[in-house]
Amino acid sequence: MTGKGKTTASVSSVGADGKQPNLKKDTEIIANETAQINLQATDFCGFDTNNCKSPEKSGCSLQTVSMTELYDTLYPPRTPVVDGFLYGGTYLFVGAPKVGKSFFMGQLAYHIAMGIPLWDYPVRKGTVLYLALEDDYARLQRRLSQMFGIESADNLYFATQAKTLKEGLDGELEEFVKQHTDARLIIIDTLQKVREVGGETFSYSNDYEIVTKLKAFSDKYGICLLVVHHTRKMESGDSFDMISGTNGLLGAADGAFIMQKKKRTDNTAVLDIVGRDQPDQELTIEFDRERCIWKFKKAETELWKQPPNPLLEAINEFLAEGRPEWEGTATELLKQLPDMQLSANVLSRRLTVVNSQLLNDYGIFYDNKRGHERRIILKRLERNE
Repeated sequence: MTGKGKTTASVSSVGADGKQPNLKKDTEIIANETAQINLQATDFCGFDTNNCKSPEKSGCSLQTVSMTELYDTLYPPRTPVVDGFLYGGTYLFVGAPKVGKSFFMGQLAYHIAMGIPLWDYPVRKGTVLYLALEDDYARLQRRLSQMFGIESADNLYFATQAKTLKEGLDGELEEFVKQHTDARLIIIDTLQKVREVGGETFSYSNDYEIVTKLKAFSDKYGICLLVVHHTRKMESGDSFDMISGTNGLLGAADGAFIMQKKKRTDNTAVLDIVGRDQPDQELTIEFDRERCIWKFKKAETELWKQPPNPLLEAINEFLAEGRPEWEGTATELLKQLPDMQLSANVLSRRLTVVNSQLLNDYGIFYDNKRGHERRIILKRLERNE
């Protein structure tokens, strides 16, 4: 299930300026040529038992994996869209009307399409689709040219009309992703525009179902869906309780961004971030009214970093000795790592479990080939500093 073809995308230092918390200065950008399939979203026939005349043959019986199978299966590595900031999955981006959400969406879309760091956050370059459903093309033209001048991105696409989820939005998005296999981000601005008719009537089950449908799509194609939504008028001590609708929206999503200002006329906003695959953050950002871009001001807390993994450190050092790639058995690899007191089976399992960290932190791609004797493949991907 691993993607064999990997490309790298260069990173330039232009774009919205400002400093950002002390992140690892690794600007390596790794773009998958083909979408990775998330196990949880594939081969699922749903709850319609009418289509399950023979569960054993149709695959509609309950699918399970043992803990041993779970540990021994090499799943595609989860690579960030924006390192330390945005990952694959379905996320809500929530704020009051006219707070600056659409300007931020345009900025984020442009940076990912161009492969330009967002502040100091490294970006993984890829195709972006922005469904600007509350805008028209003339307004988008004026806004983007004010933000970025006349330099355009050929892989940033816009649409101002789309079907609702009930009418077949997923089919439209699927067609786009199949035509653009390097797609990394789809922005839906706003959620209300793609709700079913009558979707203004909130219920937990309805909200949960809406985001679940979107999440199934993002998981299936290994991309990020960022859904713009509004806050409710009622104030709350917890910013995430201000999401319009019920807790079903956040409950089904992989995470959320909440943009808030103390006063509507303020240039400064607080961006609260919570998610399954990233640490919680609270950023203070400032709107540059002349350029219409958001600049980084400060972070309340420094990003938590995983402590060094001795095995991954040893592999990184091993591949640094003039060998960009290596292939062999686990037993042969252990001979190259004399300080690792492990069995061959334990070594293979550990590498399988931490393959995402090996790729994201060290730029080393890991794979294994099944056969008479399982062979390990390690390859350091090209870095663009």
